[in-house]
Amino acid sequence: MRGSKVFRIVAVAALVLIAASHYLTDRSAKPERLWTASEASGPIRSARLRDLPPAPRTRFVPQPVRAFRRSGRTGAPLRPVLAPSGPFADAFGLLRRAGTVLSQFVFPSVSAIPATDRNFDGIGQGFSGPSGTFTVNAAPPDPNGDVGPNHYVQIVNSDFAVFDKNGTVLYGPVQSNTLWSGFGGGCETNNDGDAIVLYDPIADRWIFTQFAVTGANGTTRPFLQCVAVSATSDPAGAYNRYAFSYVSFPDYPKMGVWPDAYYITFNRFNAAGTAFQGARVCAYDRAHMLAGQSATQQCF
Repeated sequence: MRGSKVFRIVAVAALVLIAASHYLTDRSAKPERLWTASEASGPIRSARLRDLPPAPRTRFVPQPVRAFRRSGRTGAPLRPVLAPSGPFADAFGLLRRAGTVLSQFVFPSVSAIPATDRNFDGIGQGFSGPSGTFTVNAAPPDPNGDVGPNHYVQIVNSDFAVFDKNGTVLYGPVQSNTLWSGFGGGCETNNDGDAIVLYDPIADRWIFTQFAVTGANGTTRPFLQCVAVSATSDPAGAYNRYAFSYVSFPDYPKMGVWPDAYYITFNRFNAAGTAFQGARVCAYDRAHMLAGQSATQQCF
């Protein structure tokens, strides 16, 4: 009986020691970091955009299509999306079918789309402006643009232009890396595309971004996301330029404006572009970039 009591005491003491050891180990261990922070190169203030000479014309070299996990091989075409079928889809006309592959969604409209206030041609084959004539040199061109109080700015993979709201071309078309003239490094010398232009309606500023990946390996030469934020509301004025560095290929960037940061997402690939490494979202220090100060990013 006495031996059994002693055994119970020893067993309880052992459990206490194990629990204490586990607690101390957990307290001393560093938690896993789910985010990283780094500082951008820059800022370097540009001259007024309208005073910068256009970057020399270079042949645009589009980056190869990269395959996601389980897509078979780099550049493999996406598998067709099977269209839903059945009496519900047929009765309400929610889609049209070409065989078994989804080809077009058709949504019932309650009213007609309002007529546009004005229309004008944007950047395309033969488009001309104060800086010359544009020639399509890549497909797809990835066009996008944004509108401010007095301007519309459009950018494609290799060029951009500034319009007034009547469609008059005020500046361009010029290569997108013109924005980083005098900045140095890959942002100035490369015109790699995947470019975006946004208007920040909170601050009345303009933001351009495109990546610089030619010759990068993620180690001795990082991949760059080049960002330019206008110093005023004038899209053809001066810009504060930055370059954010990455060890993975930051493919397919998409950016958004929010009061506390400029948010950007990427599809990350290894340096060779053969392995998808997952998506990443980064927050750029909007307040410092608007003020032309040193800026950091936090990535998750």
